Amino acid sequence: MASFEYHIARRLFFEPQQDKQVSRPAVRIALIGMAVGLAVMIASVCIVIGFKHQVEANVMGLSSHIQVTNYHSNYSYEMVPIERPDTLPSLLHDIPNIRHIQRYTTKTGMLKTQDEVQAMIFKGVADDFDWTFLQDKIVAGEIPDYQSEAPSNEVLISQHTANQLRLSPGDDFYAYFTRDEQILARKWKVAAVFDTHFSEFDRHFLLLDNRQLARLNGWQPHQAGGLEIFVDDIRDIVDTDVAVYNRLFAFGSEQQLAYYTQSVYDLNPQIFGWLDLLDMNVWLILALMIFVSGFNMISSLLILILERTNLIGMLKAMGANNLSLRKVFLWLSTMLTLRGMFWGNVIGLGLCALQYFFHLIPLDAAVYYVSSVPVEFNFFLIILLNLGVAFASFLMMLLPSGLVSRIAPVKAIRFD
Repeated sequence: MASFEYHIARRLFFEPQQDKQVSRPAVRIALIGMAVGLAVMIASVCIVIGFKHQVEANVMGLSSHIQVTNYHSNYSYEMVPIERPDTLPSLLHDIPNIRHIQRYTTKTGMLKTQDEVQAMIFKGVADDFDWTFLQDKIVAGEIPDYQSEAPSNEVLISQHTANQLRLSPGDDFYAYFTRDEQILARKWKVAAVFDTHFSEFDRHFLLLDNRQLARLNGWQPHQAGGLEIFVDDIRDIVDTDVAVYNRLFAFGSEQQLAYYTQSVYDLNPQIFGWLDLLDMNVWLILALMIFVSGFNMISSLLILILERTNLIGMLKAMGANNLSLRKVFLWLSTMLTLRGMFWGNVIGLGLCALQYFFHLIPLDAAVYYVSSVPVEFNFFLIILLNLGVAFASFLMMLLPSGLVSRIAPVKAIRFD
């Protein structure tokens, strides 16, 4: 059965406010502040989570989770072939968390059309390449077949490169490479155009048949510069990287071979460092919004107490103690807080839903790696956020509610 403190607080909460010339605007301002503050907090959490996951997905989809190269490649795009590329996948596949392994090679070259010249990084992919990520990024043409017996001369270029060189699917162009101080020229055909919205990749890379790069480097057709490994759970990338390294170290020691492994975090430290800074920004926003909302609610509660001094004096004269009166105003402040939080959730989730479905706020993909503000709904975190805001607001109300104990019944009843 509800206490009498709750009943009194409920009556105060639902009573008409027309005659309350001071508390009415103060309460409205506090409710608006609470609603706006919570809406900003919800939007911040949804946007930062969405942004981090979108950028991480782009980076990992384009560069894989773990890369294995020849130790002597020395971070160069002119790669030294990895030893035993055909047997390594079977050696590594039983390591927990590994989902897919594919071969790749990179080589620098110069693209030339009739009017334009551009330096590029040619990335060779083999018949084991997983096209799942790039499949959705194709904006023109079709993915070529790299599983045929004869090496294909068809390539995939980015929308940025296509615009720079005025190329489209079906067009031919020449590219020039170096090997042993010789210049090699090859003719290629554009099969498809992709747009990943990841400027670092779109500006510098194109994809082609790995066997063509093996031929340009004077390697055997099955040879490759390295392996790209994808995992099931990205939270265990570091542990999986260590397991891969240990397995390759043991194998290399037996076979007199040297391998080198790098996780996506090692390959892109600046991007992931930048993403980690976003977490700090979110915490600052949450702290600031809780402080502002709490300050508004404290101000409104003090005004409500002062405006109801007569009521407090009457209740004290009838036998109510200070603790009961504090509970009345704590109940009242809780009801006001919940009303503000309700509208904050409506506004925050509503704005996030509009952005999620209609992409109303665009971004420069060359700077932010995404074309519009990404939003991801994590309702577990949103519920935790609501609980945290409610708890913090309650704690902040404890101090001002103590004002009722300083009101004397005799003076309060005569208070005008």
